[in-house]
Amino acid sequence: MMEHEMYEKLMEEVDIGVHAVDMNGNTVIYNTKMASIESMDKEEVINRSIDQVFKFKSGEPSTLERALQEGAEFKNIKQTYLNNKGNEITSVNHTFPVWKRDTIIGAVELAKDVTMLEKLIQENMDRAQRSYSFEDVIGQSTEIKEIIEYAKRATRTSSSVLIIGETGTGKEIFAQSIHNGSDRSSKPFISQNCAALPDSLIESILFGTKKGAFTGSADRPGLFEQAEGGTLLLDEINSLSMHLQSKLLRVLQERSVRRIGDTRDISVDVRIIATSNEDPIEAITNQHLRKDLYYRLGVVSLFIPPLKDRKDDIKMLSDYFIQKYNALFRMNIEKVDENVMQFFMNYEWPGNVRELEHLIEGAMNITDHETAIRASHLPMHIHKRIKAASDGSKSAAPDFHQEEPAEEKPAASTGQMGLHDFLYYQEKQFILKVLEENNYHVKDSAAQLGLSRQSLHYRLNKLNIQKLRL
Repeated sequence: MMEHEMYEKLMEEVDIGVHAVDMNGNTVIYNTKMASIESMDKEEVINRSIDQVFKFKSGEPSTLERALQEGAEFKNIKQTYLNNKGNEITSVNHTFPVWKRDTIIGAVELAKDVTMLEKLIQENMDRAQRSYSFEDVIGQSTEIKEIIEYAKRATRTSSSVLIIGETGTGKEIFAQSIHNGSDRSSKPFISQNCAALPDSLIESILFGTKKGAFTGSADRPGLFEQAEGGTLLLDEINSLSMHLQSKLLRVLQERSVRRIGDTRDISVDVRIIATSNEDPIEAITNQHLRKDLYYRLGVVSLFIPPLKDRKDDIKMLSDYFIQKYNALFRMNIEKVDENVMQFFMNYEWPGNVRELEHLIEGAMNITDHETAIRASHLPMHIHKRIKAASDGSKSAAPDFHQEEPAEEKPAASTGQMGLHDFLYYQEKQFILKVLEENNYHVKDSAAQLGLSRQSLHYRLNKLNIQKLRL
């Protein structure tokens, strides 16, 4: 009796599907894991033959039937079939006959579920054939909805676009979405990170080369020519040298490009989308971005909000990443623990959405049959802060929803403050004055300042100005 109970417990707890049939092909063992893999109830399968419940490709018997008929063992065989509801199941099976002396009395199948993995592989193949669209932007906050609406308007023309945002906010997703929503969607979308390569190499990649221009050079079109009719994304444009920014400005103005070593210009029809991980005003001040290039690129300027400014999206993003890695890792995590979510809501997220995704992915690598991501699954420095928060310690994660700090005061003389601090203070005072004149209405203040409403919001966040009316 005890052995039977232990056997029953084993069948229920083992994390692999078990399906056994007798010599007539009728099911005699069908454990909970197998029922989960095949989305079936045990009662629908027990004491019924395989072909009464499942449907296989025409002329292709199941591995269980083959084990009965042929007396052969099959290892690591991938099998795709339909359950009685018509749902497609894919599993990797180890199937073998059960012998009693010289007679086969049944067969057993041990199955691993790869249905979700198959779907994910197919989704990745589909994604490789299509780039991002606005539907791929995850979020429900007012901030992200507003930027999506602005970006959608940019699909109607071929004007240059400058996308500003911190690292990890998803700038390339917006760039690809604008391309795919425009009339240029059937033409190439080409991306180049300007910070990834040295100037000499970037120049030849962008503009192309003429055979004989330098040793080993050949006739090769640059990215502008390759993107003809489509869109060229220049990522981290503020990392490009001033010399190359000057050449880029010439291409934008004249709509033609000259290969290195060539004497003729080639007309190009390319839309430029550029990104910057630095405030353009600061980039110009620090000589990381030419002012004339900024005006040329920033015909449409999109400011992607950092994750700390769109806290309403953290739960949705967390759920999205959990489902993504559930499918990839064949796991069943359901949620983020309440204490962890509270930390997420108070955390500043210096790495933005990318950091959140990496935290979720890392935590899911650590979980062991749990259904929730807990503090113990996170990196030690974060784990300690969450534990401190739950213990009421002062070392808990800081609350970033504090009241606005007291207004900064300039030093006694300009000689006692740096240029950056001086410009920050002067800009803040000027914007506060305009806001006060317009009774803190953002729309009216933006019009007076000659900025878009979105651009003013970006400046307000940078300057920590919070007293507003929409």
